[in-house]
Formats: sequence, structure tokens, C-alpha cells
Amino acid sequence: MSTQRFLQLSEVSDVLNISAAQAYALVRSGELPAIKVGGRGQWRVEVSELEGYIARMYTETREFVAAHPFGAAGGEDDPQD
Repeated sequence: MSTQRFLQLSEVSDVLNISAAQAYALVRSGELPAIKVGGRGQWRVEVSELEGYIARMYTETREFVAAHPFGAAGGEDDPQD
């Protein structure tokens, strides 16, 4: 059984639990590497690139949490905002 190498943006949005527009924005900004294929230029994201993106987001989140300890006054992730 072969493994799927590329994902459609709709599949990326399902994996990340985000909207299709958010997945498209990640690709267009270059934050999530992708290619355009076919005559209509359909976007495809390689599974390994998506896994790399997820790993980078875990690293960035850990760094953010370390720099912004829980309970600090205010902040963008304050549940009362």
C-alpha cells in the first residue's frame, strides 16, 4: 500500500482544523511550502512539509510559552480577552 505524498489544501485544513482560507493564506505567505500543479494550477502540500510546519509550530509555541509565563498580567492569550 503506497502512502500519499501530496495533500490538497482542503486536506491540509482538515489536518490542522482550520478553514480552507487559512490554509491558502499559509501557503501564499510562504509559511507552509507548497507547489502548484496541473493546468489549473492546483496547490499541493507535501506531507513532509506539513509535518515540518507542525514541528516548527510546536517549537515556536514552546518558545512563546517560555517567554510569556502563564498568569502574566494581560497578554494576547488572556482568556478574559
